[in-house]
Amino acid sequence: MRANTLKLSLTYDQLIGLIRQLPTREKIRLGREIAKEALDTKLTRLLNLFKTDELSEELITKEVELVRAELYAKKKRK
Repeated sequence: MRANTLKLSLTYDQLIGLIRQLPTREKIRLGREIAKEALDTKLTRLLNLFKTDELSEELITKEVELVRAELYAKKKRK
């Protein structure tokens, strides 16, 4: 939060009333900010869901090299 930002307690209806007073361009900017925040939250949840200590950098590297070798072999056969 910025140092010059005020904290207000507003109801949902009060907030909607304020938003309706904004010019269209500002409403669009606000919508984009809300969407970006929601996306960040969803991405964080998704990353936490798949977080694991079972995969090491070495294991990932080996798997990548295997897939690359398979792709190279397929390409060479054509």
